[in-house]
Amino acid sequence: MPRVTNTRCFSVLKLSIILIIILNLTAPEKESHRHTMRHLSFHQILAAFVVLLATAACSTPKDVIYFQDMKNDNTYTGYQQTITIKPADKLSILVHSRDQQLVDLFNLPYTPRTLGATTSMSRGTNQGISSYTVSPEGNIDFPLLGEVHVEGMTRLEIAGLIKGMLISKDYVRDPVVTVELTNGIVSVLGEVSKPGSYTIDRDDMTILDALGLAGDLTIYGEREEVKLIRSSGEKQETYIVSLLDAQALRNSPAYFIQQDDVIYVDPNKTRIRQSTLNGNTLMTPSFWISLASLATTITALIIR
Repeated sequence: MPRVTNTRCFSVLKLSIILIIILNLTAPEKESHRHTMRHLSFHQILAAFVVLLATAACSTPKDVIYFQDMKNDNTYTGYQQTITIKPADKLSILVHSRDQQLVDLFNLPYTPRTLGATTSMSRGTNQGISSYTVSPEGNIDFPLLGEVHVEGMTRLEIAGLIKGMLISKDYVRDPVVTVELTNGIVSVLGEVSKPGSYTIDRDDMTILDALGLAGDLTIYGEREEVKLIRSSGEKQETYIVSLLDAQALRNSPAYFIQQDDVIYVDPNKTRIRQSTLNGNTLMTPSFWISLASLATTITALIIR
């Protein structure tokens, strides 16, 4: 159970006990049998109502624990998905060979990432590298090879395509081609510990990996309806997944993320209640203090 729930529960129980004590102290000691029964009935009903509210406030939430369908030795299967290239992606493509001077013709120069810097750096440094931007038509302009269509292909498929073209045109006999996506990001927003944009560092990155980078959901995050928004050209798709159901999550198209995906975690009902104008809701100690004061006032008026 989360620490915040325990703290709130203890506060509510403490205030409930105080309220019951106040009600007992304000009860009349001796009156006629009829009046005594009337007052006792009123106090008993009010005390029972307070205990009922306190019990509801301290009940264990059922929508906090992840993967509630998961059991020991369970096996979950689903289709494997990898990132494919689309227009506006930026690709780093490096060609390696025994003849380094020859492959330098195909490698763009490394450049510093520092904003405003103008001096190019030699190849082989790790300060940054120029990249190919995929055109709206899905092409890149590669040295000597000209336009190469890469839209819809994976990194490995692009590397194999360029390698084959270099060999078939007898430009390089033993090329080793590596392709990296340099601007792949996923944005995680809403009820997470560290909302922001994060780099996609591998092809099979999942929605769980992205939420982990964002520090996981807060206790106020809605775990049953996590939204993933995916854009592809003029088309936008929205998927809603539950973190409580491991099998359904694994089978969802939103399980493996794509570049430019946006993940949004809704606030749960407790967080929404806390966003009221004064925040004085059933789950806050101030509500119970106000209730205790009101009950004391009503009891005093009835006794008179």
